[in-house]
Amino acid sequence: MLKIISVFGTRPEAIKMAPLIKELDGNTDINSKVCVTAQHRDMLDQVLNYFDIKPDYDLNIMSSRQTLSQITSRVLLGMDDVLEREKPDLVLVHGDTTTTFAAALSAYYHKVMVGHVEAGLRTHDKFFPYPEEMNRRLTAPLADMHFAPTASAKANLLDEGIAEGSIYVTGNTVIDALKWTVKEGHLFENQALNDVDYKSYRVITMTAHRRENWGKPLENICYAVLDIVQRYKDVLVIYPVHLNPAVRDVVFKILGSAERVMLLDPLSMVDMHNLIKRSYFVMTDSGGLQEEVPSLGKPVLVLRDVTERPEAVEAGTVRLVGTEKEVIVKNVMKLLDDQAEYARMANAINPYGDGYASKRIVQAIKYKFGLTAEKPEEFMPQV
Repeated sequence: MLKIISVFGTRPEAIKMAPLIKELDGNTDINSKVCVTAQHRDMLDQVLNYFDIKPDYDLNIMSSRQTLSQITSRVLLGMDDVLEREKPDLVLVHGDTTTTFAAALSAYYHKVMVGHVEAGLRTHDKFFPYPEEMNRRLTAPLADMHFAPTASAKANLLDEGIAEGSIYVTGNTVIDALKWTVKEGHLFENQALNDVDYKSYRVITMTAHRRENWGKPLENICYAVLDIVQRYKDVLVIYPVHLNPAVRDVVFKILGSAERVMLLDPLSMVDMHNLIKRSYFVMTDSGGLQEEVPSLGKPVLVLRDVTERPEAVEAGTVRLVGTEKEVIVKNVMKLLDDQAEYARMANAINPYGDGYASKRIVQAIKYKFGLTAEKPEEFMPQV
């Protein structure tokens, strides 16, 4: 049997790897193992529990105020034992976290093949997003199989000299995950969300936590939110706030007593997806939400100056608004005041997937290892 170890450590990775792990488990010619680093602990465990994924290995590396160097070194040391014991045929990593790069490096040290899920995203600025951009770039030359979600991600890899035969355009597995999580009549685990009057308020769901936005940019974002709720009495902003003190200290200082601003602890994956479904639109500096939200028919204002996901900007589902207060407010007002503009963004084609990315990835792996003669067809968004 083909032995594959999937390695991930954060909630976003877990959400996107879960449907792939389920697909791997459904193949009798694949021995699928799971190793979590727990770069994030509680938020990771929420997803594992929801999808009923029981890791074979848990490195449990998370510590308070951990540094990037500490994460990298702990993953490298922890993966030594896993790879020496299992001797897998392939290690699967996902996306752009420090776990991703460190696990790929460890696999390389052990001369194990690496498959990179969600490969090829680029901003071409090594500090935006930080450290994610370089995690992706450094993982690429270590990988033997590159599962690019879109044609433009494939083009980025080709530009860097990655062999075309090692690249598979699959769509993004996060679209697969939404089929598991979004349900009509969902009852929220967070009771405060069940009490919201979604008919009376236009709900804006917001997240902001990225390292490059710490400090002044995050302050600007929060003051923009204050301005918005003061201007529009029918707007309610729901902001699940990251647990990092660098984020919470700023957010609660500025928005802690604001009317019609709900500051919550981070939500479970299923609560977040269903909240987005009930929202008017989303403001975020997240990478993954730029892919998830358009699938739910909602516009996205991205609180960043650059994005490694330009396809949604080109398609019109996403708009980059940066972190300047006046620019954020202007763009929010346009969506709130201009129904035609809102409809244009809400109804744009989502370029990221059709719900079958996991099947394509598994078929590509089986093709690579000679378990099938059929190479998967590339994902092409419907026009």
